[in-house]
Amino acid sequence: MPELDSGATAWILTSAALVLLMTPGLALFYGGMTRSKSVLNMMMMSFGAIGLVSLLWVFYGYSIAFGEDVGGVTGDLSMAGLRGMLESGSEGGIPDLLFVVFQMMFAIITVALISGAIADRAKFGAWLLFAGLWATLVYFPVAHWVWGGGWIFELGVLDFAGGTAVHINAGAAALALALVLGKRVGWPKDKFKPHNLPMVLLGAGLLWFGWFGFNAGSAVAANGTAAVAFINTQVATAAAVLGWIVVEWFRDGKPTTLGAASGAIAGLVAITPACAFLEPLGAIALGIIAGVVCALAVGLKYKLGYDDSLDVVAVHMIGGIIGSLLIGFLAVEVVAGEGNAGLIYGGGIDLLGLQALGVVAVLVYSFVVAYIIGFAIEKTIGFRASADAEVEGIDTAEHAESAYEFGSTSGGGFAAAGIGKAPAGSGESAPVSEKVAG
Repeated sequence: MPELDSGATAWILTSAALVLLMTPGLALFYGGMTRSKSVLNMMMMSFGAIGLVSLLWVFYGYSIAFGEDVGGVTGDLSMAGLRGMLESGSEGGIPDLLFVVFQMMFAIITVALISGAIADRAKFGAWLLFAGLWATLVYFPVAHWVWGGGWIFELGVLDFAGGTAVHINAGAAALALALVLGKRVGWPKDKFKPHNLPMVLLGAGLLWFGWFGFNAGSAVAANGTAAVAFINTQVATAAAVLGWIVVEWFRDGKPTTLGAASGAIAGLVAITPACAFLEPLGAIALGIIAGVVCALAVGLKYKLGYDDSLDVVAVHMIGGIIGSLLIGFLAVEVVAGEGNAGLIYGGGIDLLGLQALGVVAVLVYSFVVAYIIGFAIEKTIGFRASADAEVEGIDTAEHAESAYEFGSTSGGGFAAAGIGKAPAGSGESAPVSEKVAG
């Protein structure tokens, strides 16, 4: 049995935990962007993904993604249930089961990312059914294509941490579901403003923090490649924040906190496939381009008429495409490998062509299969919540809860602040105002 590398093992253990943290971070990011009467349903879709995908990954997901290759399309089921892996050795100095759990966290957040496109209008049970089917039919096989020895991997397409397998994959599925479910009641005439911007910023901050495990952890070692991925992740994201808010400044006259948070996510998405293949100056250029283009891409949904509630398409699909294609321009051979220099660094057109092929293949496959799954669910058990539930509050309709209770109160902090007090001498408690954003 190969000897364990304690440093690499400690780093990947930490990275796996960081990537898991990203999904609750996503729940906060998405939850803050919805209306107050939809926030719990939005967050539950992320937490539901954690529960469901974790189990599917053990049952058969890991085996499909990383099992012995079958025709370049899928892995076999020889590792279903992870049977026999307790006694297995190590790969690259880390326990085999540690690689399993690290990749599990990628599967979880990829599924959760899709949910932002259908905020305010999806039944929770239908979402879980979709999540399980999509993970099985799309994410697990595509992960094999890209990382597990499948046909995209064999062609030489570069995707270090998930531009195709995660972001384009999830973004294309998000577009398909937005089309299947249709527009929210009142959209685009009504303004669906975020109900809690501090929550959005907190979620974005947790995503940024966790993303170092996502990208630098994908080196699967504590080494120089991890260091390259780490610094490139930071500077690309920083550049994208500035790129997005500059667009807002010129277009709208004011930079916004929502724009800063969205720019950070766009930068993180775009640098994901490229983080270990660029020099820092290239990463900064990539980040600026991603921030600007993704900020402009948000407007596509109004021009084309699809209701992507939280801009998953503009940030994840477009951002993933930008990052994947720019490898063909900005890759540096010394870190990307022999023969993988981008056009700007003296390479040929072949790498860019391969990147484009990977982008198109994953985008088309994910969109088509997601549309079929979503359409089938809508026509059978129903995917979209009723109009009444949507207007009155999907949190109450789907979960019998509300995020913010504004009923009458007779003490505590409300009373101390003079909130909810009746006029002196009336002997009654006055109700707290129920007015709240959304």
